[in-house]
Amino acid sequence: MDSSIFDAVFWSFFITSSIGLIIGLVKIASKSKCSECSICGCYIKRNIELELEEERIELASRPPPSPSNNI
Repeated sequence: MDSSIFDAVFWSFFITSSIGLIIGLVKIASKSKCSECSICGCYIKRNIELELEEERIELASRPPPSPSNNI
């Protein structure tokens, strides 16, 4: 097996996977509701008020449940 082909495939896979991981982490971080974050010390402070406000908006926008005919 030609090692130059293996190296090209390996590095292509490695770079593509690394970019995908970085994009995934950025997407998760952008959806997070953290007001503070520390990676090495693992300190995360969540913004609970924002979460409660989003829940209130979601519950207010839901249609009322329809009555069921269960006997």
